[in-house]
Amino acid sequence: MKTIIATLLLLLTPHFCPAQAVSPVRTVSSVELTRYTGLWHEIARYPNFFQEGCRDSTATYTLTSDNEMEVVNRCIKGTKQSEVKGRAWLVDPAEPARLKVTFFWPFRSDYWIIDLGENYEYAVVGTPDRKYLWILARQPKLSPELYAGILRRVEQQGFDPARLR
Repeated sequence: MKTIIATLLLLLTPHFCPAQAVSPVRTVSSVELTRYTGLWHEIARYPNFFQEGCRDSTATYTLTSDNEMEVVNRCIKGTKQSEVKGRAWLVDPAEPARLKVTFFWPFRSDYWIIDLGENYEYAVVGTPDRKYLWILARQPKLSPELYAGILRRVEQQGFDPARLR
């Protein structure tokens, strides 16, 4: 009887013990919003309902104040161009890589820059709950080496690269 109980405890323990804590998502240490402005091409993203059916997605950021940007997202849905406008803003100037974004008031979401090229040639944006992730670049394609490095760093942050589309 003791053996049966011990075996059951061993088998069931992973199901009842809390999962190992995942470290919080880390953002880059600094972002200059003036350098972040301009056109970005979506290289990859986690699937999400608001971009369903989108291809050739881009985002254009225009600085409207020291701490706020207009955001224009475009994509092709079927044979037509789709466009949505929103805004992004710094929540705390002491943490310049942590922004909020909204496209439909009153809904807003975290927009955390978790990886950024030295020359702002690429950016990786995610959310602290790891539900959303985008890889953006100034050009429509990234070199395989650069993309592989980004995937390694994303995985180190606890995101699943296999979910990227």
